Amino acid sequence: MNLNIMRLSSFLFLAGSLVSQALPTNAFSVKLRAKACRSAPLLQPKAVSIPLERTAPTWTSSEETINERDAWVCNLDYDAFAQEVGDLGKKLTKESNEDDVDHLNKILHWRDTAAMIGVLSMWLTPNPITIVALSTWTYASWTMIAHHTCHGGYNRVDAGKYKSRGFALGSVPRRVADWCDWMLPEAWNIEHNRLHHYHLGEPQDPDLVERNLDFLRNMETSMAFKYAQVLAFVPIWKWFYYAPNTFKELQIAKFNIDGKSLPAAANLEEAITLISLFFPKNEAEKAMRDVVNPIRFVAKVLSPFLLTRFILLPAPLLLVPEFGWTLFGHAIVNLALAEMLTNIHGFITIVTNHAGDDLYKFDDEVKPKSGSFYVRQIVSSVNFETGTDPIDFSHGWLNYQIEHHVWPDLSMLQYQRGAPQLKAICEKYGVPYIQENVFERLRKTIDIMVGKTSMMDFPTYLEPKKDKVFRGMAWKSTKNGAMNE
Repeated sequence: MNLNIMRLSSFLFLAGSLVSQALPTNAFSVKLRAKACRSAPLLQPKAVSIPLERTAPTWTSSEETINERDAWVCNLDYDAFAQEVGDLGKKLTKESNEDDVDHLNKILHWRDTAAMIGVLSMWLTPNPITIVALSTWTYASWTMIAHHTCHGGYNRVDAGKYKSRGFALGSVPRRVADWCDWMLPEAWNIEHNRLHHYHLGEPQDPDLVERNLDFLRNMETSMAFKYAQVLAFVPIWKWFYYAPNTFKELQIAKFNIDGKSLPAAANLEEAITLISLFFPKNEAEKAMRDVVNPIRFVAKVLSPFLLTRFILLPAPLLLVPEFGWTLFGHAIVNLALAEMLTNIHGFITIVTNHAGDDLYKFDDEVKPKSGSFYVRQIVSSVNFETGTDPIDFSHGWLNYQIEHHVWPDLSMLQYQRGAPQLKAICEKYGVPYIQENVFERLRKTIDIMVGKTSMMDFPTYLEPKKDKVFRGMAWKSTKNGAMNE
């Protein structure tokens, strides 16, 4: 009997091999997907069209199964989802008109009012009104005005200088007049608009918190010490960490454009800080100085904001007889405390957008505006409370992070209008759409930073093969780093 069983097994194996060779690759991919989703309780969509093409190289075992957390992926009709999301984006784009300009002017007025209050009172003894006003001026200039302008949110309407091509670019006077902050606008356009937005949650994402804080996550020390390190980092992160890393990405891009070889010892994925630039501890950090020269970085990137905001702005107070130096000192303290506050404000509403144990990270790339791209922007981003101008202003319009990553070049007003509609589409298709209080997201982000929790791995082998990018994203060269429309 054993001999007969062995013969039968051999026959079935041979027949199975012949059948699998005769079947199209797409059919085999469907079998694999069916196996992966077998153990998960499936959702019940009204109509499901399973994409046939899958990415074979990342499949490791025919016995691999999907867990309950990721069951929604098995039911997702990527093509239909992409169609609805793309159509909504086109609709919102077409609806851009003078209402968007009026809304922008309203936000500009609020920003300018804060600036006026702060500047006209900065000579007073340090006080919360002045500090909050100055902080709001800086915060709104970046998160609402520069952010949406540099993405091209007002390129389709008559919004004056608020166009992506040229805004704050090309010269120090233009930078000071349009948007002067610690980051060089050309560098921020590369790091944020290109790399972060089109590689969200992927290995190439320069803002992947979990990877960038790997040194802290794996540090052999108490959890209390790790939390203390994060708290010390929050009031200084823009000039200490973010400005150097945006400039690093600009320099890497220039090396590639010029055909120059990057230093072999440099770890290009590792985040840098002012300390690592001026006091390198190992060969990799020393090599990075050949990419980002620390003296040039301070002169070109940090100095314009440092000089105009903290020296030239309060300098006229020195002309006041007898009390000049006292008033100048008050102004410096107010400006310094406002800088710390705007760092804290920015950290709470910016760093928390894409970190948490309920958000996904990915191990490969996908094409922009594909179904997989839209899904990734949604399940690796989070929204905060939304709905009114005062609420949105307090969050820097970063509370529409899901919509902003799906359609990066819309105006602030269109994000308000589009959010409920995108949320409804996600609910229809079973795609997770996370919206939580910003302080709950702060807790989840810090837990990621200290290594208490980790982000989720997305089952990328279940995405349509046609959405994949196998050779890396290629960008056309644009003057001053502005994005193509």
